[in-house]
Amino acid sequence: MPADHPADHPVAPAAPSPAASGSTADASDGRGVLLITNARAGTSVVRPDPLPEIRRRLPQARIESLGDSSMDDIVASAVSAADAPTVLAVLGGDGSVSRAAHLARRHDLTLLVLPGGTFNHFARAAGLDTVDAALDAYAAGTVRRVVVAEAVIDDGDPVTVLNAVSLGSYPELLAEREKRTSLGKWWGGAVAAWREIHGAHRITIVRDGRRAVVWSVFAGLGRNDPRRIAMMRRASLDEAVLDVRLHHARGTRLRAVTSLAFGRRTLAVMRALRLMPPASDLERAVVAEIEVTVRPGGATPVFAHDGELTETPAGDYRLRLRAIPDGLRVYAR
Repeated sequence: MPADHPADHPVAPAAPSPAASGSTADASDGRGVLLITNARAGTSVVRPDPLPEIRRRLPQARIESLGDSSMDDIVASAVSAADAPTVLAVLGGDGSVSRAAHLARRHDLTLLVLPGGTFNHFARAAGLDTVDAALDAYAAGTVRRVVVAEAVIDDGDPVTVLNAVSLGSYPELLAEREKRTSLGKWWGGAVAAWREIHGAHRITIVRDGRRAVVWSVFAGLGRNDPRRIAMMRRASLDEAVLDVRLHHARGTRLRAVTSLAFGRRTLAVMRALRLMPPASDLERAVVAEIEVTVRPGGATPVFAHDGELTETPAGDYRLRLRAIPDGLRVYAR
């Protein structure tokens, strides 16, 4: 488990706030904002350093960088101080944003997402394609209540999910890529994909007494494109359902890996080459909550949420997911 992801604690839904969906609060110079930056995020993307502009527009914000202290410790220390923040801002990718969302819910803070990762799936779903757009939303005081999900393994504490949860091939691919961080995200991912084509593992899941052998399971927030399997970016901030996709392990490992493509152009190429699995290998369910027993077999004992890996028991385990309406307050456009 990453260093800034210690054991979780139960999270209550965000409390009522006068800044409801579509409302506008007074513009601010950043007083009451705790901003946490993750310098390791988005290293595969060349972009100007956003911190000078952030400091100019939020001169009174308290800015901390992830390093020796975890995000949990930084936030816990800040909220216990006399001048506790009311807004938790994060400059990073989806993994950092997901963790910040969890802490914002725990400490009843409003989340401000400053996109600084490679893909920024949640930020884009919230209409925050750039740091300037996010700062504009903050200045306008436009706060929305959005749906989140909670994931629970066995009898553990819930973990906040912003985009999607995955089992099987995708977490295996991420685990392989993390072994090759020295190659960078793109080359490391290419090597990981090549290894998965030759060594991906099938997993067994049991739901409502029904057993299935699958390459992968994806559960995304809100109804998504029915042609996709790998759902990284949510299609809705407000729809309190999970769009679940099962890729039954009837085809080849090659199709197991190509099914993880999520970019429009890549998907179009894979379909043109007939490398995507047929519809008969796919199963979809749209539900408010789901519980599955996972029997990983020889697969890596991890699952992924919001692009981050989380360790699971080495043997069988139970995974429960449920959508939480109005679970988070966030600045959005």
